[in-house]
Amino acid sequence: MKKINLKDLSLAEMENLTKECGEKPFRACQVFEWIFQKDICNIHEMTNLPLKLRDSLNKIAFLSHLTIANKRISKDGTIKYLFELEDGKRIESVLIPGRKRLTLCISSQVGCKLNCSFCLTGKGGFVRNLKHSEIIDQILSVRREIKSSQQAHNSEAGDITNVVLMGMGEPLDNYENVIKSIKTMVSPYGLKIPARRITLSTSGLIPEITRLGDENLKIKLAVSLNASDNETRDKIMPVNRRYPLERLMKTLKDYPLPHGSRITIEYVMIKGINDTLEDASRLSIILRGLKCKINLIPFNNFEGSNLEAPLYNNVEEFQQLLISKHYTAIVRKSKGADICAACGQLRTGSRVK
Repeated sequence: MKKINLKDLSLAEMENLTKECGEKPFRACQVFEWIFQKDICNIHEMTNLPLKLRDSLNKIAFLSHLTIANKRISKDGTIKYLFELEDGKRIESVLIPGRKRLTLCISSQVGCKLNCSFCLTGKGGFVRNLKHSEIIDQILSVRREIKSSQQAHNSEAGDITNVVLMGMGEPLDNYENVIKSIKTMVSPYGLKIPARRITLSTSGLIPEITRLGDENLKIKLAVSLNASDNETRDKIMPVNRRYPLERLMKTLKDYPLPHGSRITIEYVMIKGINDTLEDASRLSIILRGLKCKINLIPFNNFEGSNLEAPLYNNVEEFQQLLISKHYTAIVRKSKGADICAACGQLRTGSRVK
Protein backbone atom coordinates (compact mmCIF):
# COMPACT_ATOMS: atom_id res chain seq x y z
CA MET A 1 0.00 0.00 0.00
CA LYS A 2 1.31 3.45 -0.92
CA LYS A 3 2.04 5.55 2.14
CA ILE A 4 0.09 8.78 2.82
CA ASN A 5 1.94 12.08 3.10
CA LEU A 6 0.56 13.56 6.32
CA LYS A 7 1.38 17.05 5.03
CA ASP A 8 -1.19 16.60 2.24
CA LEU A 9 -4.08 16.18 4.68
CA SER A 10 -6.49 18.85 5.87
CA LEU A 11 -7.46 18.89 9.54
CA ALA A 12 -10.74 17.13 8.71
CA GLU A 13 -8.87 14.46 6.73
CA MET A 14 -6.43 14.06 9.63
CA GLU A 15 -9.38 13.52 11.98
CA ASN A 16 -10.67 10.74 9.72
CA LEU A 17 -7.24 9.11 9.67
CA THR A 18 -6.87 9.15 13.46
CA LYS A 19 -10.38 7.70 13.80
CA GLU A 20 -9.38 4.88 11.46
CA CYS A 21 -6.45 4.27 13.81
CA GLY A 22 -8.89 3.92 16.71
CA GLU A 23 -8.21 7.33 18.28
CA LYS A 24 -10.40 10.32 19.14
CA PRO A 25 -10.58 13.38 16.81
CA PHE A 26 -8.55 15.64 19.16
CA ARG A 27 -5.46 13.58 18.27
CA ALA A 28 -5.64 15.13 14.78
CA CYS A 29 -5.08 18.59 16.29
CA GLN A 30 -2.01 17.28 18.09
CA VAL A 31 -0.63 15.74 14.90
CA PHE A 32 -1.25 19.02 13.05
CA GLU A 33 0.63 20.99 15.70
CA TRP A 34 3.62 18.63 15.56
CA ILE A 35 3.79 18.83 11.77
CA PHE A 36 3.05 22.49 11.06
CA GLN A 37 4.17 24.25 14.24
CA LYS A 38 7.04 22.11 15.52
CA ASP A 39 8.16 21.02 12.02
CA ILE A 40 9.16 17.51 13.05
CA CYS A 41 11.14 15.19 10.78
CA ASN A 42 9.53 11.87 11.67
CA ILE A 43 6.33 10.55 13.17
CA HIS A 44 7.90 9.10 16.34
CA GLU A 45 8.84 12.63 17.49
CA MET A 46 5.16 13.21 18.37
CA THR A 47 5.78 12.34 22.02
CA ASN A 48 2.34 13.24 23.41
CA LEU A 49 0.69 10.69 21.09
CA PRO A 50 0.20 7.11 22.27
CA LEU A 51 2.95 4.80 21.03
CA LYS A 52 0.32 2.59 19.40
CA LEU A 53 -0.93 5.54 17.31
CA ARG A 54 2.60 6.55 16.32
CA ASP A 55 3.34 2.98 15.24
CA SER A 56 0.09 2.85 13.25
CA LEU A 57 0.81 6.16 11.53
CA ASN A 58 4.39 5.16 10.81
CA LYS A 59 3.18 2.07 8.94
CA ILE A 60 0.78 3.96 6.66
CA ALA A 61 2.17 7.50 6.45
CA PHE A 62 5.27 9.67 6.06
CA LEU A 63 6.36 13.32 6.23
CA SER A 64 7.71 15.12 3.15
CA HIS A 65 10.42 17.80 3.04
CA LEU A 66 11.52 20.03 0.19
CA THR A 67 15.13 20.01 -0.93
CA ILE A 68 16.79 23.41 -1.33
CA ALA A 69 18.66 23.00 -4.63
CA ASN A 70 20.03 26.54 -4.61
CA LYS A 71 19.81 29.79 -2.66
CA ARG A 72 20.76 33.22 -3.95
CA ILE A 73 21.01 36.39 -1.88
CA SER A 74 20.49 39.84 -3.42
CA LYS A 75 22.44 42.93 -2.42
CA ASP A 76 19.17 44.32 -1.00
CA GLY A 77 18.73 41.28 1.29
CA THR A 78 16.12 39.47 -0.82
CA ILE A 79 16.67 35.69 -0.89
CA LYS A 80 15.54 33.43 -3.73
CA TYR A 81 15.14 29.74 -2.98
CA LEU A 82 15.16 27.07 -5.67
CA PHE A 83 13.33 23.99 -4.37
CA GLU A 84 13.52 20.53 -5.90
CA LEU A 85 10.33 18.50 -5.59
CA GLU A 86 10.03 14.75 -5.09
CA ASP A 87 9.66 14.13 -8.84
CA GLY A 88 12.65 16.33 -9.74
CA LYS A 89 10.58 19.33 -10.84
CA ARG A 90 11.71 22.70 -9.50
CA ILE A 91 9.99 25.81 -8.14
CA GLU A 92 11.10 29.13 -6.67
CA SER A 93 10.15 31.12 -3.57
CA VAL A 94 11.36 34.59 -2.60
CA LEU A 95 11.92 35.98 0.90
CA ILE A 96 11.60 39.77 0.91
CA PRO A 97 12.76 41.79 3.93
CA GLY A 98 10.97 45.01 4.83
CA ARG A 99 11.20 47.53 7.62
CA LYS A 100 8.71 45.80 9.89
CA ARG A 101 7.89 42.68 7.92
CA LEU A 102 9.40 39.61 6.35
CA THR A 103 7.35 38.52 3.34
CA LEU A 104 7.57 35.13 1.65
CA CYS A 105 6.37 34.92 -1.94
CA ILE A 106 5.43 31.31 -2.70
CA SER A 107 4.58 29.32 -5.83
CA SER A 108 1.41 27.37 -6.54
CA GLN A 109 2.32 25.60 -9.80
CA VAL A 110 5.31 24.30 -11.74
CA GLY A 111 5.17 26.68 -14.70
CA CYS A 112 1.97 28.46 -15.73
CA LYS A 113 -0.71 28.13 -18.43
CA LEU A 114 -1.47 31.82 -18.86
CA ASN A 115 1.59 33.01 -20.83
CA CYS A 116 1.44 36.71 -19.87
CA SER A 117 3.99 38.55 -22.01
CA PHE A 118 5.64 40.36 -19.07
CA CYS A 119 6.18 37.22 -16.95
CA LEU A 120 8.97 34.69 -17.36
CA THR A 121 7.25 31.80 -15.58
CA GLY A 122 4.80 31.08 -18.39
CA LYS A 123 7.45 31.00 -21.11
CA GLY A 124 8.36 27.41 -20.22
CA GLY A 125 4.73 26.30 -20.29
CA PHE A 126 2.70 24.51 -17.65
CA VAL A 127 3.99 21.32 -16.01
CA ARG A 128 1.70 20.56 -13.06
CA ASN A 129 -0.08 21.87 -9.97
CA LEU A 130 1.63 21.85 -6.61
CA LYS A 131 0.19 19.65 -3.89
CA HIS A 132 -0.90 20.99 -0.50
CA SER A 133 2.32 19.66 1.02
CA GLU A 134 4.50 21.37 -1.61
CA ILE A 135 2.82 24.74 -1.04
CA ILE A 136 3.07 24.53 2.76
CA ASP A 137 6.58 23.06 2.70
CA GLN A 138 7.88 26.24 1.06
CA ILE A 139 6.92 28.14 4.22
CA LEU A 140 8.21 25.46 6.58
CA SER A 141 11.52 25.17 4.70
CA VAL A 142 12.18 28.92 4.78
CA ARG A 143 11.16 29.12 8.45
CA ARG A 144 13.69 26.37 9.13
CA GLU A 145 16.38 28.32 7.26
CA ILE A 146 15.62 31.51 9.21
CA LYS A 147 15.77 29.65 12.53
CA SER A 148 19.05 27.96 11.58
CA SER A 149 20.56 31.31 10.58
CA GLN A 150 19.44 32.93 13.83
CA GLN A 151 21.03 30.14 15.86
CA ALA A 152 24.26 30.31 13.85
CA HIS A 153 24.57 34.09 14.27
CA ASN A 154 22.97 34.32 17.71
CA SER A 155 20.45 36.82 16.35
CA GLU A 156 16.71 37.45 16.47
CA ALA A 157 15.79 38.47 12.93
CA GLY A 158 12.19 37.41 13.40
CA ASP A 159 9.85 35.05 11.59
CA ILE A 160 7.90 35.28 8.33
CA THR A 161 5.17 37.86 8.92
CA ASN A 162 3.41 37.83 5.54
CA VAL A 163 2.78 35.25 2.82
CA VAL A 164 1.89 36.13 -0.77
CA LEU A 165 0.74 33.59 -3.33
CA MET A 166 2.41 35.52 -6.10
CA GLY A 167 5.24 33.24 -7.22
CA MET A 168 5.24 30.72 -10.06
CA GLY A 169 1.78 29.86 -11.39
CA GLU A 170 -1.79 31.16 -11.16
CA PRO A 171 -3.05 30.27 -7.64
CA LEU A 172 -6.72 30.09 -8.64
CA ASP A 173 -5.87 27.64 -11.43
CA ASN A 174 -4.85 25.23 -8.64
CA TYR A 175 -7.92 26.12 -6.62
CA GLU A 176 -8.47 23.08 -4.38
CA ASN A 177 -4.88 22.73 -3.20
CA VAL A 178 -4.42 26.48 -2.73
CA ILE A 179 -7.59 26.88 -0.64
CA LYS A 180 -6.68 23.81 1.40
CA SER A 181 -3.21 25.32 1.98
CA ILE A 182 -4.62 28.69 3.07
CA LYS A 183 -6.85 26.93 5.60
CA THR A 184 -3.77 25.18 6.99
CA MET A 185 -1.89 28.50 7.11
CA VAL A 186 -4.59 30.23 9.18
CA SER A 187 -5.51 27.23 11.37
CA PRO A 188 -4.70 27.62 15.10
CA TYR A 189 -3.34 24.06 14.87
CA GLY A 190 -1.52 24.79 11.60
CA LEU A 191 0.85 27.64 10.75
CA LYS A 192 -1.16 30.23 12.72
CA ILE A 193 -0.64 32.98 10.13
CA PRO A 194 -3.32 35.71 10.45
CA ALA A 195 -5.59 35.78 7.39
CA ARG A 196 -5.01 39.52 6.97
CA ARG A 197 -1.31 38.76 6.39
CA ILE A 198 -1.96 36.40 3.48
CA THR A 199 -2.42 37.78 -0.05
CA LEU A 200 -3.54 35.82 -3.07
CA SER A 201 -2.72 37.31 -6.47
CA THR A 202 -4.71 36.34 -9.54
CA SER A 203 -4.74 37.30 -13.21
CA GLY A 204 -8.53 37.42 -13.06
CA LEU A 205 -10.16 33.97 -13.23
CA ILE A 206 -13.73 35.13 -12.69
CA PRO A 207 -15.48 31.88 -11.58
CA GLU A 208 -12.69 31.15 -9.10
CA ILE A 209 -12.71 34.71 -7.72
CA THR A 210 -16.42 34.27 -7.00
CA ARG A 211 -15.75 30.91 -5.31
CA LEU A 212 -12.97 32.48 -3.27
CA GLY A 213 -15.36 35.16 -2.02
CA ASP A 214 -17.78 32.44 -0.91
CA GLU A 215 -15.03 30.75 1.14
CA ASN A 216 -15.01 33.71 3.57
CA LEU A 217 -11.31 33.23 4.33
CA LYS A 218 -10.76 36.96 4.99
CA ILE A 219 -7.41 36.96 3.17
CA LYS A 220 -6.31 39.83 0.94
CA LEU A 221 -6.95 39.74 -2.81
CA ALA A 222 -4.63 41.20 -5.44
CA VAL A 223 -5.50 41.32 -9.14
CA SER A 224 -2.94 41.62 -11.91
CA LEU A 225 -4.71 44.05 -14.24
CA ASN A 226 -1.94 45.70 -16.30
CA ALA A 227 -4.17 47.40 -18.86
CA SER A 228 -7.12 49.77 -19.01
CA ASP A 229 -8.72 48.47 -22.22
CA ASN A 230 -9.46 45.02 -23.64
CA GLU A 231 -7.35 45.41 -26.77
CA THR A 232 -4.15 46.02 -24.79
CA ARG A 233 -4.95 43.43 -22.15
CA ASP A 234 -5.71 40.81 -24.80
CA LYS A 235 -2.20 41.28 -26.19
CA ILE A 236 -0.26 41.07 -22.94
CA MET A 237 -2.62 38.79 -20.96
CA PRO A 238 -4.36 36.12 -23.12
CA VAL A 239 -6.66 35.29 -20.16
CA ASN A 240 -8.52 38.53 -20.95
CA ARG A 241 -10.03 36.93 -24.06
CA ARG A 242 -11.94 34.57 -21.74
CA TYR A 243 -12.60 37.06 -18.95
CA PRO A 244 -12.69 40.63 -20.37
CA LEU A 245 -12.32 43.74 -18.25
CA GLU A 246 -16.04 44.58 -18.01
CA ARG A 247 -16.87 41.18 -16.47
CA LEU A 248 -13.79 41.24 -14.27
CA MET A 249 -14.61 44.69 -12.89
CA LYS A 250 -18.17 43.64 -12.06
CA THR A 251 -16.89 40.53 -10.28
CA LEU A 252 -14.41 42.57 -8.24
CA LYS A 253 -17.03 45.14 -7.27
CA ASP A 254 -19.28 42.30 -6.07
CA TYR A 255 -16.46 40.60 -4.14
CA PRO A 256 -17.16 40.43 -0.36
CA LEU A 257 -14.22 42.27 1.19
CA PRO A 258 -13.36 41.92 4.89
CA HIS A 259 -14.12 45.06 6.91
CA GLY A 260 -11.65 47.84 6.15
CA SER A 261 -9.96 45.87 3.38
CA ARG A 262 -9.28 46.88 -0.23
CA ILE A 263 -8.42 44.92 -3.35
CA THR A 264 -4.88 45.54 -4.58
CA ILE A 265 -4.72 46.31 -8.29
CA GLU A 266 -1.32 45.37 -9.70
CA TYR A 267 -0.31 47.24 -12.81
CA VAL A 268 2.96 46.28 -14.52
CA MET A 269 3.99 49.34 -16.55
CA ILE A 270 5.53 48.58 -19.95
CA LYS A 271 7.10 51.25 -22.15
CA GLY A 272 4.92 52.20 -25.13
CA ILE A 273 2.19 49.69 -24.27
CA ASN A 274 0.30 50.78 -21.14
CA ASP A 275 2.24 53.69 -19.61
CA THR A 276 0.59 56.83 -21.03
CA LEU A 277 -1.58 59.42 -19.31
CA GLU A 278 -4.46 58.18 -21.47
CA ASP A 279 -3.96 54.71 -19.96
CA ALA A 280 -3.96 56.23 -16.47
CA SER A 281 -7.14 58.17 -17.20
CA ARG A 282 -8.93 55.07 -18.51
CA LEU A 283 -7.73 53.10 -15.48
CA SER A 284 -9.18 55.71 -13.12
CA ILE A 285 -12.53 55.34 -14.89
CA ILE A 286 -12.78 51.53 -14.94
CA LEU A 287 -11.80 51.33 -11.24
CA ARG A 288 -14.46 53.82 -10.21
CA GLY A 289 -16.61 52.38 -7.40
CA LEU A 290 -14.07 49.68 -6.48
CA LYS A 291 -12.46 49.73 -3.03
CA CYS A 292 -8.87 49.39 -4.10
CA LYS A 293 -5.30 50.57 -3.96
CA ILE A 294 -2.99 50.47 -6.98
CA ASN A 295 0.54 49.09 -7.10
CA LEU A 296 2.45 50.44 -10.10
CA ILE A 297 5.25 48.03 -11.02
CA PRO A 298 7.81 49.11 -13.64
CA PHE A 299 8.47 46.11 -15.91
CA ASN A 300 11.39 43.93 -14.83
CA ASN A 301 13.33 42.77 -17.86
CA PHE A 302 14.34 39.16 -18.46
CA GLU A 303 16.37 37.38 -21.10
CA GLY A 304 14.49 36.89 -24.36
CA SER A 305 11.91 39.63 -23.74
CA ASN A 306 11.41 42.47 -26.23
CA LEU A 307 9.53 44.58 -23.69
CA GLU A 308 11.06 47.59 -21.95
CA ALA A 309 10.69 49.31 -18.62
CA PRO A 310 8.86 52.68 -18.73
CA LEU A 311 10.64 56.01 -18.36
CA TYR A 312 10.77 57.30 -14.79
CA ASN A 313 8.85 60.48 -15.70
CA ASN A 314 6.05 58.43 -17.26
CA VAL A 315 5.69 56.38 -14.08
CA GLU A 316 5.61 59.50 -11.93
CA GLU A 317 3.04 61.27 -14.13
CA PHE A 318 0.90 58.10 -14.26
CA GLN A 319 0.95 57.92 -10.46
CA GLN A 320 0.14 61.60 -10.00
CA LEU A 321 -2.88 61.41 -12.29
CA LEU A 322 -4.30 58.51 -10.27
CA ILE A 323 -3.64 60.37 -7.02
CA SER A 324 -5.43 63.43 -8.44
CA LYS A 325 -8.46 61.14 -8.98
CA HIS A 326 -8.33 60.22 -5.27
CA TYR A 327 -6.77 56.76 -5.64
CA THR A 328 -4.00 55.38 -3.47
CA ALA A 329 -1.28 54.67 -6.02
CA ILE A 330 2.12 53.36 -4.96
CA VAL A 331 5.15 52.75 -7.15
CA ARG A 332 6.47 49.40 -5.99
CA LYS A 333 10.23 49.18 -5.81
CA SER A 334 11.58 45.96 -7.26
CA LYS A 335 13.63 43.84 -4.91
CA GLY A 336 15.99 41.06 -5.88
CA ALA A 337 16.31 42.09 -9.54
CA ASP A 338 20.05 41.29 -9.47
CA ILE A 339 19.22 37.62 -8.72
CA CYS A 340 16.17 37.46 -11.03
CA ALA A 341 13.82 37.42 -8.04
CA ALA A 342 11.78 40.52 -8.91
CA CYS A 343 8.14 40.52 -9.99
CA GLY A 344 7.71 38.58 -13.25
CA GLN A 345 11.23 37.10 -13.23
CA LEU A 346 10.60 33.74 -11.57
CA ARG A 347 11.17 30.59 -13.52
CA THR A 348 13.77 28.20 -12.11
CA GLY A 349 17.49 28.38 -11.64
CA SER A 350 17.84 25.53 -14.12
CA ARG A 351 15.77 24.02 -16.89
CA VAL A 352 12.32 22.80 -15.80
CA LYS A 353 12.46 19.02 -16.03
